Amino acid sequence: MARRILLVGGDEFRPSCAGMDRHMLHQTGQSAPRVAIIPTAAARENPALAASNGVRHFTGLGASAYSVDVIRRADAENPRIVAQLEGADVIYFTGGSPEHLHTVLAGSPLLEAVIAANLGGAIWAGSSAGAMVLGAVMRRPSSGSPVSPALGIIPDVMVLPHHERSDPQAVTNELSSPETVSLTVLGIDGGSGIMLEPGGATALGAGNVTVYQSGSWRRYAGGEAVPGLTADGPAG
Repeated sequence: MARRILLVGGDEFRPSCAGMDRHMLHQTGQSAPRVAIIPTAAARENPALAASNGVRHFTGLGASAYSVDVIRRADAENPRIVAQLEGADVIYFTGGSPEHLHTVLAGSPLLEAVIAANLGGAIWAGSSAGAMVLGAVMRRPSSGSPVSPALGIIPDVMVLPHHERSDPQAVTNELSSPETVSLTVLGIDGGSGIMLEPGGATALGAGNVTVYQSGSWRRYAGGEAVPGLTADGPAG
């Protein structure tokens, strides 16, 4: 099956995401896709609310949505919880703390199960923190260094969520450090996303995806193909 990953810039489960999420559900080929909502990144806020919002949103779009309550590392190592991913057509990680999400997921049985499901055809979706952890590194200046490790699911890529707040030229200047200069950086607006597939990528949603490469940048609106990028990272 084709490996597909949807990176969302934040503001998940809001009306502005409905068109993008309908497209994702259609891509599963199922009349009532099973959508697993994982609120790990929201553990320090209100994970139950985050999961409930996701279940309500996708149920309203015709999916069969449910929560997989992975809050701490022990949950990601619990076989009974991991088994709840079986049969999911979409696995969706909410926003919140990327550091906490990375700590819980890295090297866990849950991560192995998500990778296997994704390779088997399930769409892997992540919003904000859920998207940030999928790249090679995450930009976290508060950690004391320009970047910190991510899961490396999409090689040579870094994700900047909520990008509608950013000035592209200022971001270009900030990306000149040795840690980031060789990366393809995706600035994704809230309520927007980019679907990565083996053969290419497509911007989705009401906002834009800004792609930074080699000291330059370009914006892509919803529905536009984004050249040179696949689910396996930058092409070529």
